[in-house]
Amino acid sequence: MNESKSKNPDISLDSLKGMQSVRATFTLPKHTINLLSAIANQLGVKQKSIFDHLVENRRILDQIADKARKYQPKQKPRKQKTFVLSKNSLTRLDTFAKEHKLPRDVLVEFSIKQLHPLIVQEKEKHEKRKTLLQEMEKFNESGTQFMKKARYLVGEEDSIYQKLEYVFALYDKNMDELKNRIEKGKCMEDFH
Repeated sequence: MNESKSKNPDISLDSLKGMQSVRATFTLPKHTINLLSAIANQLGVKQKSIFDHLVENRRILDQIADKARKYQPKQKPRKQKTFVLSKNSLTRLDTFAKEHKLPRDVLVEFSIKQLHPLIVQEKEKHEKRKTLLQEMEKFNESGTQFMKKARYLVGEEDSIYQKLEYVFALYDKNMDELKNRIEKGKCMEDFH
């Protein structure tokens, strides 16, 4: 039996080898590099996974190629950046660039630009989370006063007071998680 073939036509050694990670360097505008980084950070997904997803769809690559043919690069500073991607994605990208007679860097730039609507969407959520945190902090101040009153009225040993204390401890924990999420999302604030 051929080593690269198996009983399952969807799985072969060649297809698995194609998933191996490789490094490739592209020269891109800093904004494009930051866009990929920000969306990966915000969604908690590896840049490799996003990159592989972007070059996986032939129809999307065809649309990108149409835009890329008309592209006149602005004199924005460009920077070399090495990305990790799958061997299959790099091969697909190289083949596609040759077929369409386009620079690979331009295809990568346009592929990453497809993420812009996602960052706009996430940025809107980020702003709403910041508003929510402000409201939670106001409520927490009221809760602190309420707990002082509850301690005075029934005492710390009372089961109701202890249940309330538990509820407010959970509230504090959730508020801390929201603060961390907002901190993580700050990298999106500069995107327009």
